[in-house]
Amino acid sequence: QVQLVESGGGLVQAGGSLRLSCSASRISNSINTMGWYRQAPGRQRELVATITSGGRTNYADSVKGRFTISRDNAKNTVYLQMNSLKPEDTAVYYCNADVVLTGIPYPFWGRGTQVTVSS
Repeated sequence: QVQLVESGGGLVQAGGSLRLSCSASRISNSINTMGWYRQAPGRQRELVATITSGGRTNYADSVKGRFTISRDNAKNTVYLQMNSLKPEDTAVYYCNADVVLTGIPYPFWGRGTQVTVSS
């Protein structure tokens, strides 16, 4: 069973920084796109950033220039460096990975890590 474990969340003041990590374990298959999504109370889950196995990145407009996604393919780990944090970045952040099983990519999700930005 594929497991994704996030870490690095916490409480930070506005303008501060946090770095999230997500490691995928129990994987003997290849991983295509990995990414981060977030969900604030009363809102739908939304895309934050994604990165392909080749390193191509995609960001939500709201985080462009402030957040940076990266990955270490050898470690099956994806990172999210978050700078200049704003109160509106407060949410539970979820890691996502598309794992190829029998030639088809299936999405797997972590349990989430809370990020709280105080004003």
